[in-house]
Amino acid sequence: MSLIEVRDLTKDYRLNVKKRGLLGAVQSLLVPEYKLKRAVDNINFSIEKGEMVGFIGPNGAGKSTTVKMLTGILSPTSGSIMMGGLSPHKDRKKNASRIGAVFGQRTQLWWDLPVADTYDLLRYIYRIPEKKFEQNMEMFNDLLGIQEFMSQPVRQLSLGQRMRADIAAALLHDPEIVFFDEPTIGLDVVAKEKIREFIKKINAEKNTTMLFTTHDMLDIEKTCKRMIIIDQGTIIYNGTVEQIKERYGRSRTLVAEFAQKLDRIDLPAGVELIDQKDNKKYLKFNRDEIQVSGLIAELTSKYNILDLTVTEPEVEAIIREIYEGGIDFDKGISGDSKKSLSEQYCVPC
Repeated sequence: MSLIEVRDLTKDYRLNVKKRGLLGAVQSLLVPEYKLKRAVDNINFSIEKGEMVGFIGPNGAGKSTTVKMLTGILSPTSGSIMMGGLSPHKDRKKNASRIGAVFGQRTQLWWDLPVADTYDLLRYIYRIPEKKFEQNMEMFNDLLGIQEFMSQPVRQLSLGQRMRADIAAALLHDPEIVFFDEPTIGLDVVAKEKIREFIKKINAEKNTTMLFTTHDMLDIEKTCKRMIIIDQGTIIYNGTVEQIKERYGRSRTLVAEFAQKLDRIDLPAGVELIDQKDNKKYLKFNRDEIQVSGLIAELTSKYNILDLTVTEPEVEAIIREIYEGGIDFDKGISGDSKKSLSEQYCVPC
C-alpha cells in the first residue's frame, strides 16, 4: 500500500453571494444566497514512501485546497485520504506529528526569539529524544550552516537565513512526509541551489516523502522525478518529468555561430529564426518533422559555421504553454483522447 492514498477526493465551498447597493446588502443579510464552488473534483493519486513529487497548477487550480486536506486542516466533501494508515482530518493530532511543512511566505519560527529557542520549543512539542535532536542539529548545521545565526532573533534574519532555519525546523522531528510550499521563493541562485541539494540529501538519507507546490519549475526539475498537474480541480497529468518533456517538448533550438555576421540566411521549410545576436542565430524547429543532423548538414554546406548547439525546452516552458492553453491534452501525439492520456501517463491507482 502507498504511503499516501487519495481516492475520489472532492471539496466544495459554499460561497455567499453579495448583492450590490444598500438594498442588496439588506437582502443578503435577511435572505442570504449561496452558490457552490467545486475546488477539487474527484481526484485520485498515490505517492510511495520516499517519493519526491511536484504538485503544480495555475493559481486557483485546487493545489492549496488539496494540500490542506492532506494535512488535516480541511475535511473533504467526499472521497478519502489515507496518510500512512491515518485519515488526516479524523486523526489530526497523530497525523500532525508525522508531517512537516515549509511555507516560503510564512514562518513557523517565533519572530522575536532566537532561532535556538524556537528549536528548543519544537523539541519539547514533538518530544524529540535528546540524542536524536543533537544529531539532527549537527546535520543541519553541516548542510545548511545554521550555527552562524542560531543566537539571532528571527526578525533579524535575511530571507535566505530564515528559509534555512524554517526547513530545519520542519525536519527537526524526522517527519515521514514533508510539504514544501514555494521553499525557494525570493532567494538568489546560490541559496536556491543550496536548499535543493539539502532537500535531496535528506530524501536520500532518511527516505522522507516530499510533496512540492511551487511556481519555480527548477525546484521540480532538480528535485522531483514525478509531477502531478492539477487544473480547475482535476488532475490533467500524473507522470514523470522526463515523460512530459518527451511527450510535449517537441521543439528544439539550434544555436548557430557564423564566421561573419549575416543579415539573412536561407532556411529550410519548418525552421524559424526566433532570435539573433551578433554572429549567432537561434533557429527553432520541430524534432518530429526535421532531423537535426540534416539541418546541420544543410547549414554547414552553405555557410562557414564556427559552433553549433542544440538546446531542449525546459520544463518551465512546457508548463507555461500548458497553463496558457497552447498544448491540447485531448489530441496528444497521435490524436488520442484525454482518457488515453491518463491511461498512458497516470500512475496506476
